[in-house]
Amino acid sequence: MGLTLTEKVLNRASGRSVSPGEVVEVQVDLVAFHDLTGYHVVEVMEKVGKVRIWDVDKFVLAFDHLAPPPTERAAEIQVGLRKFARSLGVKYFHDVGDGILHQLLLERYALPGQVVMAADSHTTTAGAIGAFAQGLGASDIAAIVITGRTWLTVPEPFRVKLIGKLNPGVYGKDVALHILGEFKAEGLSGKSVEFFVEKPQNFPMDHRATVSNMGTEMGADAAIFIPDEETINYIRNTRGIDVKPITPDSDAKYSDEYNIELNRLEPLIAAPHSVDNVKSIREVEGLDVDYVFIGSCTNGRLSDIEAAARILRRGKAKARCIAIPASRDVFLKALELGYIDVLTRAGCVVTYGTCGPCIGGHFGLVGPGEVAVSTSNRNFIGRMGSKEGRVYLANAAVAAAAALTGKLTDPRSLMS
Repeated sequence: MGLTLTEKVLNRASGRSVSPGEVVEVQVDLVAFHDLTGYHVVEVMEKVGKVRIWDVDKFVLAFDHLAPPPTERAAEIQVGLRKFARSLGVKYFHDVGDGILHQLLLERYALPGQVVMAADSHTTTAGAIGAFAQGLGASDIAAIVITGRTWLTVPEPFRVKLIGKLNPGVYGKDVALHILGEFKAEGLSGKSVEFFVEKPQNFPMDHRATVSNMGTEMGADAAIFIPDEETINYIRNTRGIDVKPITPDSDAKYSDEYNIELNRLEPLIAAPHSVDNVKSIREVEGLDVDYVFIGSCTNGRLSDIEAAARILRRGKAKARCIAIPASRDVFLKALELGYIDVLTRAGCVVTYGTCGPCIGGHFGLVGPGEVAVSTSNRNFIGRMGSKEGRVYLANAAVAAAAALTGKLTDPRSLMS
């Protein structure tokens, strides 16, 4: 019997043949944490008296959640983590402004077939590039930083096939929301979802990153796109290297399979207060919107900024709008292409490389009674500010259309 991609990756990492349901110890290829979780990881290391990194070439630290620090405590934590980085000779340290950790892992570090672990639930984002990627707690990440190893339960492999091509106004976010609508939050718990793209060029890396990012909302242990020519070209174009990725065997056995015909999808939203409260934009069109956030590790990539600019070049935003490209590299490219100018002239407040509003941390929170449209990944009560606020999750075009009109609007009506 053939092997799935998950089985091939974990076989290599564990040094033996693995089966779903087994608890195995694996060698980790890349480990990371950010400012919000890093403090707790280092605290664990200090408590066990082992403040060391097993391999500095396989460790990444990025300041992104509360960057720049909005409070004295946040600044204090970052001072401590800078000292940690200096004392241990950390090579891949990204201070304020470089970018959101998950975006940086995609742009610079993660590779197909790797085991990637980080102290954040949205580490699944690296699955877009073909890595087995999971978010773990501080104690587990501390153990990995010290030893380079961890344990996990081998998940059941679940195959999703993406067929055809998305229509204009429909993006990777809508694929993620469609899956959440079908399987519900946590519905894929205990599974490693392997995405096979029928025509790789029809579903580029930005879309894949969004879907893998929201794998954690689906409950998936991992959300891996089977590497193909899109993967190879992305790595070649961003890093100048060629990779030969591993893929599943043609006779690999999956616990179940699910097909998505991309051309049948339409713009979707997740209504308050759950990621699986999924509706068509047509069902909620016309609702007044106070605040729009375009960005995050879910939808702060170049194609998202382009989609927003395409809508907002039509005029001045009627809802207040904050736009945050996920990294400095994305911001600079968007600046070069004129997207930042468009967003700024439309009235958006623009910065880059911070999680900020997504976690209700800073740079624009939702107020009491306000309706927000966000391209981020969670909309539970109080996530982005006031517990009396309501957050709708959507793709960047839907968000931009809401900013432009001040109402939930089908972006396709503005894309002619």
